[in-house]
Amino acid sequence: MFSFIRLILVLFLASIAMPNASAVYMAKRSQDWAYVPICDGFDFPVGKPNGDGYYRSRGLRLKSPRHLGEDWNGNAGGDSDLGDPIYSIGHGVVTYAADARGAWGGVVIVRHAFRDPKSGKVLCCQSLYGHLKDIDVILGQLVLRGTKVGTMGNNRGMYPAHLHAELHFNVDVNCGQQGIAKTAQNYGDLTSFIKRFRRLPLERKMARVPIGSFLPYKGTDGL
Repeated sequence: MFSFIRLILVLFLASIAMPNASAVYMAKRSQDWAYVPICDGFDFPVGKPNGDGYYRSRGLRLKSPRHLGEDWNGNAGGDSDLGDPIYSIGHGVVTYAADARGAWGGVVIVRHAFRDPKSGKVLCCQSLYGHLKDIDVILGQLVLRGTKVGTMGNNRGMYPAHLHAELHFNVDVNCGQQGIAKTAQNYGDLTSFIKRFRRLPLERKMARVPIGSFLPYKGTDGL
């Protein structure tokens, strides 16, 4: 328990005292597992913690025409939100942080562990943050709920500035979505998920999440 409390204090104090610093805390990991704090809830990725100043312009659609996540825009529209901070929705480990090029631009993926109140089981999911202008985390870094992972972008002018965010229940999903079924078993409604698990009991221990299955995407790699 001491190690967990020390970890949380280090990450929290660093985010307060050095919001723009490069100091990071890396996840303890093996070839197959990384250890992360169990989430105590989830916040929105913009306008933390409640999404203030932003609106969801598109949601999840698993039928054609598909949209595998949701888009968030600033209330003022256009590129008024270009460069705005993007935050991790919960505690976790960064399993991807790279310029994926193409229609993506900068992308960060964070893998989370949380306890489902209904089943009592610790489950794993991941959140994806796309079209980022800047990436402020590195592969293998531990983050907390509300840690800044990057800034809102427009993919080099391809779109008006916005955040494309996804929720994956299948942690093998990455930017390429290589052969993974576009179903509710693999992709989730991010806003509904955040509202459902907004606050969870604080657990003073770590959980392990699987790593090592990331399929390389356009010359970039992840955990």
